[in-house]
Amino acid sequence: MVALLAVRVDLEHVLIVGAVLFAIGLYVALTKRNAVAVLMGIELMLNAVNLTFVAFARFVESPRPLDGHIFAIFVITVAAAEAAVALALAVVVYRHRETIDIDKISLLRW
Repeated sequence: MVALLAVRVDLEHVLIVGAVLFAIGLYVALTKRNAVAVLMGIELMLNAVNLTFVAFARFVESPRPLDGHIFAIFVITVAAAEAAVALALAVVVYRHRETIDIDKISLLRW
């Protein structure tokens, strides 16, 4: 039988995971040429921010402990709206240009 180790997760651990997720999202958003990949990087950054909001709400004593969760819900709502609008724009651009490569799209010339 395998003995399970008791692992304690502190605020620092969650903040490190959030920072790593944010860094990966920033890297993806800045280096990819595909519009959908850039959107995925932005969504990853927003989810890293949500993780830190919930971590601070969980680990820090506050007179209003649900504020972090409420901010996270707002960020999720804004991220869903942003993804819907951006994907709709990507579909329209693809129909007109037949590419979603950001370097090949010139929006000034339709």
